[in-house]
Amino acid sequence: MAPPKIRPSRPLWQRLVPGVQVMRNYQRGWIKGDVIAGITVAAYLIPQVMAFASIVGLPAVVGLWAVLGPMAIYFVLGTSRKMSIGPESTTVLMTAAGISALVGAAGGPEHMAEVAALLAIAVGAVCLIGYVGRLGFLTRLLSRPVLVGYLLGIALLMFISQLSEVTKVETSGEQSWQEVASFFQNIQDAHIPTVLMALAVFVLLYVGKWLVPKFPAPLLVLLLAAGAVAVFGLDRYGLEVIGEIPRGLPEPRLPDFSTVDVWALLPYAVGIAIVGFSDNILTARAFASEKDEPIDANQELLALGAANIANGLFQCFPVSTSGSRTVLANTAGAKTQVHSLVVIAIVVMVLLFAGPVLELFPEAALGALVMYAAVQLIDIEELRRIARFRKSELIITAATALALTLFGVLVGIGFAIALSILDLIRRITSPYADVLGYAPGVAGMHSLDDYPDSQPVEGLVVFRYDSPIFFANADDFSARAKQAIDRSPHPIRWFLLNAEANTEMDLTAVDALEKLRVDLESQGIRFAMARVKQNLSRSLAPTGFIKSVGKQYVFTTLPTAVRAYAAEFDERYSRYPEGIPDYILNNEKPSS
Repeated sequence: MAPPKIRPSRPLWQRLVPGVQVMRNYQRGWIKGDVIAGITVAAYLIPQVMAFASIVGLPAVVGLWAVLGPMAIYFVLGTSRKMSIGPESTTVLMTAAGISALVGAAGGPEHMAEVAALLAIAVGAVCLIGYVGRLGFLTRLLSRPVLVGYLLGIALLMFISQLSEVTKVETSGEQSWQEVASFFQNIQDAHIPTVLMALAVFVLLYVGKWLVPKFPAPLLVLLLAAGAVAVFGLDRYGLEVIGEIPRGLPEPRLPDFSTVDVWALLPYAVGIAIVGFSDNILTARAFASEKDEPIDANQELLALGAANIANGLFQCFPVSTSGSRTVLANTAGAKTQVHSLVVIAIVVMVLLFAGPVLELFPEAALGALVMYAAVQLIDIEELRRIARFRKSELIITAATALALTLFGVLVGIGFAIALSILDLIRRITSPYADVLGYAPGVAGMHSLDDYPDSQPVEGLVVFRYDSPIFFANADDFSARAKQAIDRSPHPIRWFLLNAEANTEMDLTAVDALEKLRVDLESQGIRFAMARVKQNLSRSLAPTGFIKSVGKQYVFTTLPTAVRAYAAEFDERYSRYPEGIPDYILNNEKPSS
């Protein structure tokens, strides 16, 4: 049999600029989806990022500037093919809070642009430090149920965020639940023409998906809505459109580092970087193709860090990942980051001369499009699959979605990670444990619970504990080992620990094993071990535990341990114990 082929690692340049590698393999059939996705995202992005700039306290045009550098950099450095980077609501709100606290020390509101640029550079520096320190491993705490719950929460947040846009009902409140309550309190103020426009767009989007699923329905429906406004003058009925779009491109320059104390920036920069990166990696993994799109967490730190530093040099503010725009890109058929290049081209044209093309887009139509994209995120079949697999993981999914919806992305992600860690601790502090025996016609030793017709070896408890043993589960291990002995139908002569899953033990675990060995020895029961890996054996040797057990009772395989037990049993009782197949006693391969 030929040895398996070892996949060569990618060259360094490919790991540093994955976007270039994607372009080398770009397929002609992808261009249509990327162009349509780029136009669709741009139509939604332009008014959104202008509003974000206003929240931060900067001119609206800065929001458009904040798209250009990050998208261009992420095209080259990013590992996700569909993710849309740029201004995002959570980091914008955190940025606004940070700038408000810092501008006083900087000398007043006239220094707001300098403080925003310095904060972007500081966020970028934090991300680059994380990249150098290879801190991307922390994202392993984000499980599949967390990703599904995150998407469900994002969908609900997106839907709630557009309630005012599609009805013109004024809403208030810092949390989403407060916005919903405010919406229903003022629902009588709903603007009928706006509601009808949003409803028509929503229905047309579904009709288009049903009749012509491969057709760019979102873009066509938006153009129809803008055409209806232009031809029939629907704005005179109170329908709001995007309106005037500012002009002009940014010029790079280094901000004045003496404006504010750099150390005062650090707490805000660390907070924004943590939230931005968490959002980044969750979104990237949620929309990744498992086959050909590996998401490199450390590379994402590099891309996010470089994007924010670029924004600081162009007098902009910190950015991260937009879940809503990523959803739109995915819904519109994006295949690669070429769709971001299309967005950049449209934003540049708008900044220079093409603003009037988008100024007639109704805000109600954009809101309906976002709601439509949000609904596409809710994967009912995936929720059913999680529920069928394990109820605890469904609870994590639901709790993540609920926390994200009620308290926002920062609290939601933190809550989800904490819940995942608690579930992990629960599982490793009380893992699966079983007694092994032989089943007729089945080679090897297996759990007695898995095979109803299996039986244990007379006088022998072969115990398996499916976890590393350490301080948090050492007592549980001892209790369940004694429980296995107490439940045995025969008087026990040997307790054999199958250590194949016990890849590590700390000193607390060693003490627990030694106490168990002494207790069993006082009852006339031999403590033995099998399938002890070399690294575990080496770590146990200095403690003296192997010496206490006796090297002759530490076996490399289960069959050799069982034969040694059978030989000792035969020596005492002049017969072999019941329950051992002949092929084990004769050291033969099992018959097929």
